[in-house]
Amino acid sequence: MPNYKKISKNIEQVAIDSPKTTDKKLIWLNIADAGKQEVEFLRKKYDFDLKHLQASLAKSTAQRPMAEPGKDYLFLILHFPVLADGGIDAGEIDFFVGHGYLITLHNNNLAALNNFFNLCRKEDNSLLTYKFESSAILLYELLEKLMLSCYSLLDQNSIAIERAEKIIFSQNQKEAVSQILSLKRNIINLRKIMQNHKNILKGLTEMKSSLVPEKEIKKYYYRLVEHSKRIWEFLENQKEMIEALHATNESLLNYQISDIMKTLTIFSVIVFPLTLLAAIFGMNTINGMPFAGVENGFWIIIAIMLICSLGMLLFFEKKKWL
Repeated sequence: MPNYKKISKNIEQVAIDSPKTTDKKLIWLNIADAGKQEVEFLRKKYDFDLKHLQASLAKSTAQRPMAEPGKDYLFLILHFPVLADGGIDAGEIDFFVGHGYLITLHNNNLAALNNFFNLCRKEDNSLLTYKFESSAILLYELLEKLMLSCYSLLDQNSIAIERAEKIIFSQNQKEAVSQILSLKRNIINLRKIMQNHKNILKGLTEMKSSLVPEKEIKKYYYRLVEHSKRIWEFLENQKEMIEALHATNESLLNYQISDIMKTLTIFSVIVFPLTLLAAIFGMNTINGMPFAGVENGFWIIIAIMLICSLGMLLFFEKKKWL
């Protein structure tokens, strides 16, 4: 069984110790919502670069992922997508990876990380890390769980794209606009989060370990690179699909507007001559005004107007403007 210890409100520790190995057990420190106390704890216990500690303390999300070697450790900043209020935002994780330990600092908004930590607490013997007791392998397993969690978001995007397509072709263009804009935002954010993962993961394939053969490390981390490539391909396809749907919706909207404008134009063209006739026959000139003294003159004028309207409609129909 793994040794679990809650060091403070925001710091949890799990020790993975296989009886098959004689080396020192592997420690994972999981720190949520790191503040000055947590950073001071790390500063006293580990010889970390002050610049890396300050980066972990920063409340704002780092603008780009990074991988920098420190003194006997590797410092990583990686972003993973987080679903919040129907939108996708970046969740940041800072990693300190050294011999015999892995430290993660995050804002406690990544369910995949918390689930994997709980798995290490309860069933550590089911992990690949249990076999090697290597921080490089523990990092690999954690990153794999985080990468796999991205697929569920991609599936949700695909379902939303199908829903948007049905809305578009059900002639509900106004609702489709909001759906498409929300999807475009999510896909853009996902692309921004995942675009640099492949390069950083390729760099991790060169990671050295005194416990795990180099070929094994390369094999595992190349799986992460493949996951990254596959996720990017999905995002490229979804980007093309949503752009095609956006263009289709715009075309349908333009067609509807053109149809409305055509109807209004035809109505105006028909009404204008009638208005002109009504104005002419409404002049206060008794002498010389047609039908002024004729019985049923009003109905004769109405009949002339109806004949003019019917003639214009027949003309529009012949020209195929209706």
